[in-house]
Amino acid sequence: MRQELVSRQLAAHLPDLPPRRVLDVGCGQGTQALQLARRGHMVTGLDASPRLLDDFRAALAEVPVEVGDRVRLVEGDAERLADLFAPSGFDVVLCQGVLMYFADPGPLLDAVGRVLAPGGLVSLLVRNGDALAMRPGLLADWEGAEQAFEGDSYRNRIGVRARADRLEELAAALARRAMPVRQWYGVRVFTDTAASDAALPDAATLDAVLRCEERAGRTDPYRRVAALLHVIAERRGPGHDPSDGR
Repeated sequence: MRQELVSRQLAAHLPDLPPRRVLDVGCGQGTQALQLARRGHMVTGLDASPRLLDDFRAALAEVPVEVGDRVRLVEGDAERLADLFAPSGFDVVLCQGVLMYFADPGPLLDAVGRVLAPGGLVSLLVRNGDALAMRPGLLADWEGAEQAFEGDSYRNRIGVRARADRLEELAAALARRAMPVRQWYGVRVFTDTAASDAALPDAATLDAVLRCEERAGRTDPYRRVAALLHVIAERRGPGHDPSDGR
């Protein structure tokens, strides 16, 4: 659900032509990267996990050769982003499900801005810090809901403590780096409490769920209580006036 929604939201800002140079930071097994390579874009996947990169390579073995030829994989930490890649080397940077593992996301945002070309897009998927109490509340975990009201961290589905971002604070941090927000969406408004191993419904039901999630994800007030925020920002060129909201 998350991957499909994010893919649809990104597609609204990233047409197939002309082909773009894309960097996927924390690419994992390559779900989003492969989608973009199938659409004709040149994709570099960066991840620190050899196991996940091996999964990505296995997926590449199953796609047409021309798609696989558009993908390059790099093993490395996101913290080394600015050392691994040249300035302005990419037209699009994906950083989805990564910021929550950084106590201070500022240095990573700095590095993203450095490797992103002027006019390029950045796609950030973060935990919504303004809605942390929603999941425990809907699951009748009242102690968890009360705790969620008080902080900006949470324990994710794999048991790891992570950090959440508030939209206004993230937008301000991006604007300070000449990457003002172009659009933002909610992800998993209605389906966040579904079990990770829940079976997919039939095709008609799945289509209805996606339509409702997609609409809620772009509509207030629903998107503001989504579990995740998908933020699309645009890199401004040198000389841009930060006070100019365009």
